[in-house]
Amino acid sequence: MEFKEKLICLRKQKGLSQENLGDEIGVTRQTVSKWELGETTPDMDKLIQLSELFEISIDELVGKTDCDSDKSLCMRHDPYRYEYISKKRFKGIPLVHINIGPGITRAKGIIAIGTCATGVIAIGAVSAGVLAIGSISVGLLSIGCIAVALLASAGCIALAPLVAGGIAIGVLAFGGVSIGVYSLGGCAMASHIAKGGYASGIVAIGDKANGDYSFDINVSGQSEAIKNAILTAFPKTAKWIVRLFSGK
Repeated sequence: MEFKEKLICLRKQKGLSQENLGDEIGVTRQTVSKWELGETTPDMDKLIQLSELFEISIDELVGKTDCDSDKSLCMRHDPYRYEYISKKRFKGIPLVHINIGPGITRAKGIIAIGTCATGVIAIGAVSAGVLAIGSISVGLLSIGCIAVALLASAGCIALAPLVAGGIAIGVLAFGGVSIGVYSLGGCAMASHIAKGGYASGIVAIGDKANGDYSFDINVSGQSEAIKNAILTAFPKTAKWIVRLFSGK
């Protein structure tokens, strides 16, 4: 592979525009364009900078790795590594970036998939995005073993305003162990209303209930009493919250 093709491939793998690449090594976009067209070649100083930027040797830089510059797909010698960067971009960010394979892979795009993924929709072992899915996920909506979200999350350990998980911490929490303003779960602890096997809150409904207003979850016909207790303790409670805990 010629240097010009190699440069195009490496630049796309890095998610850089010609202008971005020029800024990285101190040349103009026009200079980068001439390199990629094969009209000129960089001097040794710039080759060194390029090799450091792309983390490869100068020998590799001048062309040993296969890359189809007419496509958005760039493959490396590692047969177990796959990377795709879409040509379509939004404000310089690839619409899709997939980077999967052995070791730590990084992906950044509107849709990003990789070991470490950042995007509007991010999927990876560690992910951050509006919708984040992964072992450790952070976003507006998150799903993962450890999930933290600004709106809603689900996971083994989950933290968000609306949350479900093995251990759930949030405003409205559902889980094996749930902690929140309103909590439902095996062990439910709440500042306001709790319902579960063990329930602790101002209003508590459970097999074992500890609260100012306590109710045995196994006793039927308490819906009206639970509703009245909730509205007495917290008059401004939303109607759907009242129905969720009282059944009425």
